[in-house]
Order: sequence, then C-alpha cells, then structure tokens
Amino acid sequence: MKIAVIGAGVIGVTTAYELTLDGHEVSVFDRHGTAGEETSFANGSLMVPGWPSSLGHQASWRSLLASSGSHTGALHLGGWPSTGTWHWLWRRQQALRKPDHRTRQAALHQLAHYSQQRLAAITDAHQLSYDNSHGVLLLWRHERDATQARAALAAVREWGTVAREVDATQARQIEPALNAETGLHGALEISSAQSANTRQFVLLLKQLAQQRGCRFEFGRAVTQVRSTGQGVQIVRDGSTETPPFDHVVVCAGTASAALLRPLGLQLPLQPVYGHSVSAAIREPLDAPLSAVIDARHQVSITRLGQRVRVAGGQSLGGSPVHHSKNELQRLYRVLMDWFPGAARLGGPKGSVQEWRGAQACLPDAAPMVGESPVPRVWLNLGHGASGWAMACGSARALADQLQGNSPALDLTPFAPARWLR
Repeated sequence: MKIAVIGAGVIGVTTAYELTLDGHEVSVFDRHGTAGEETSFANGSLMVPGWPSSLGHQASWRSLLASSGSHTGALHLGGWPSTGTWHWLWRRQQALRKPDHRTRQAALHQLAHYSQQRLAAITDAHQLSYDNSHGVLLLWRHERDATQARAALAAVREWGTVAREVDATQARQIEPALNAETGLHGALEISSAQSANTRQFVLLLKQLAQQRGCRFEFGRAVTQVRSTGQGVQIVRDGSTETPPFDHVVVCAGTASAALLRPLGLQLPLQPVYGHSVSAAIREPLDAPLSAVIDARHQVSITRLGQRVRVAGGQSLGGSPVHHSKNELQRLYRVLMDWFPGAARLGGPKGSVQEWRGAQACLPDAAPMVGESPVPRVWLNLGHGASGWAMACGSARALADQLQGNSPALDLTPFAPARWLR
C-alpha cells in the first residue's frame, strides 16, 4: 500500500520504519530540514516505564494555581491559562477520576515495556550505535518524597517495572559522584529503565528506512489532509497536492489538531513545554554514570556519551518560542545540587545547548494510536513527555493494526475514538 506519514520526529520515523519493513511504499513529510528537529531534538532521553505518570505528581486544581509562582512538581502554569486551556484542564481532572484510569495506566506500562523490547530488537538487528545507558535512580531529598512515591510503587511493581528502594549510602555507591553536601534521604533504583539519545536514534532509523525505499520530503509544511473517494491527499504549502495515498498516519505532535480540524476531528491536544540543558562533561568522575531523577523537582540528569543533559518541567502556557529563564535556572540549580563538577558550563559560545520543546498531551495522559473516525486517516500522537519511551512500541502496534494483523498488545485503551466521535 501507499502510505503517507506526517511528522519526522521519533514517533513519525519509527512509524515509517515499521511500515516500510512491512513492504509498504512510504512517504514522510515534515516542514523542517531533517528529522528530529522539534520535540525529539533534545528531550530528557529517558525511557522509564511508570515515570512520570505513576511515580510523579497528579496535579490538582489547587496545586496548579499555586504553581504559577513556583517551579517544583511535574505540571505547572507558565502563565494565566486561556479559556481553551481551562477547558482542557477540566477534561484532564475528569479523565483522571474515571474508573478506567488505573486500567489505562497499566496499559501505558505495557506499551512502554513492549517499546523497550522493540527498541532492543531493532538495535540488535542493525547493530546500531548511539549514546545510551541503563538504570535510573529516583532521588528522594526528604522522607515525604519517599512517602509520596511509595503510594504508587506497589502498582508499578505489579505492572512489571523492576524497582527497589535503597538508602542514601547505597544510592551514593550506585552513583559515586552525587554531591555529599546535598541532603539525600534515599532512592528508588529502576533497573529496567534506560536512557538514550533520541535524535541519534531517529537519524539512524531514518537511514535504515531510506535504504528500504522510504521517501522523506523536508522543508515544506503540510497544510491540509483531504479524504477523497480515491484515497487521502496531502496538501503542502496550501497549494501543492500529492497523488492519493491509501492511508495517512498523522504523527505531527501539537500541529496535528489544526491539521485534522477541517476533517471534523477535534483533537483535545494541549502543548506542554519542557526544557533541557546539554553540556560537555568536564570531569568524568564528577558526572553521573547513567541517569538520576530528582523526585522533588522532577528533573532528570542523564549521561549521554561525553555530554550530560538536564531536563524537566511541564509548563502549561507561556511563550511557544522563548525559553523560560526560571525553568532554565531551575535545571542549572538541580544540576549543581547533585553533580556540581560534572558539566563544562563556561567556554566558547554555543558549547552549552539550551532547548525548549512542546509535548502534545491529551487529557488522560495517554496517546492516540489507531485509525481515526475518518477512514484511512490514522493517528499516532499525544504521547506527552513519554514519546521516546513509547515510540517503537506504538509504531509496531499501529503497523500491525493497519496491516490487518493483531498487535502484540491491546490498543483499545489508546483508541482515538475515546476522544473523537
């Protein structure tokens, strides 16, 4: 079949790879000059089943309003919400209270585990080399941090995440470079987690897809998707039409809502902004061996080859183009708390990379994976902060479903129809 994929981030490229692997004629469209230029460019790089949805904070209305003046916790306000954002927040609170929320969380864990298995299979099959490490420490500064995480730990273990509690001494043995002057109550060792450079993987997988005949067309924005009797047409730059495709898979992140609205699909997508700082390692002995997460601030510090990356924050609202000084300062502060000598923060201009990206989030914190109510239009989007953790599994499962085969896991909890009628 002839299939179009819109979006060349980690979700779009993994989807294109799997469809090409199945023998389809695949074309990928993206407005940027190459793959992985937006959310996949410099995200936190963590693949942690169960984080942050279960071990993190589920923000209430009160905590969200209070967060507009502070910068701790997972989700906070970057400015006073618009009417649309208030409506999305209301839908989010309703979704988190529904009886099926726990079932959907379990399904998210299964998808993340399946995605890790698929990533390992692809990596081994092609002997791919990219910066990666295994194991993550969730650091507890105080007893109350540990108490909050323990409430979800039983469910996380039940769903298959391998995790054990360690005291402060054991945590410092696992990560010897942790600052001795920073208070540490204990930690949770998540041995099944891993971290990897998302963009490196995306570019490698793009090459593999191209070798199998996948076409990538960059530099021109897709402005419309048209469903016709002959198939689905892609319109670029408002005028150029492609020949009909048998199917189209939309993986365009936050841009997906506007793209699909003319088809009558009202996607409740909300952009949530995250930040990261990447810098060269100054002294390897002062840097983390793999990755840690500060539970209080929900900031990750990850070693990626010869660089260290600090990432965190989920900000609703604020400028879509400008970095948040407060967010970046928080990242630098957390880095200095735990690994003060790890990164080379001075030196030539450009040696430190500061990044901001929009994550496309749905109210129930789960993605849409499957065919939309419009025939031949498929969706693989809304993964939020867990896009990298779920990309390979979502892509393989959607490719199986599109082919008419039964996926390796049940996609019912992620069906687009739950939000689209």
